[in-house]
Amino acid sequence: MRLFTGKGDAGSTDLLGERVGKDDPRIGLIGALDETTSFIGFARALSGLERSNEWAIEVQRDLYQIMAELAFVDELRPDAYVLKAERVERLEALTDQLSAEIELPRQFILPGETPAGGAFDVARTVARRAERDAVALAAGGHALNAEIIRYLNRLSSLLFMLARAEEQQEGVSPLRAKERKR
Repeated sequence: MRLFTGKGDAGSTDLLGERVGKDDPRIGLIGALDETTSFIGFARALSGLERSNEWAIEVQRDLYQIMAELAFVDELRPDAYVLKAERVERLEALTDQLSAEIELPRQFILPGETPAGGAFDVARTVARRAERDAVALAAGGHALNAEIIRYLNRLSSLLFMLARAEEQQEGVSPLRAKERKR
């Protein structure tokens, strides 16, 4: 089986049920989600925390479901591909659990104290871009499951806390973005 077909050489690609330009905002959002899951995978590869890895895999599977949901035109999308509110609630529960275990500084922080923490922070920033793309897609008149935007909003919080968990595991504290005046 060949990995490429050449059908996209003219700048178009397939959604499930429609051929669209590669600059279609749905394709842009799917790309941002693909980037997010790849960075989460990178963070997972650097992480030494079993729990972080398990949660990261769970999130990656959710993101693939969201990409599948977006890949279908509305008329053809099976109900099984629609992200449910329970997945948003799951992220909230995981974030709350970490927030109860990790004390955060009251100031903005600088990412990068550990390789895995830095990677989770990069994943967070890409997830936030995906969220902005989802908001723009919805504002542009495309029908979009509101749970996707809620999920991406919660995901950035979870990824932030996973980064802090990595730092805590290594015994380091995040640097404050603003130095204290002496």
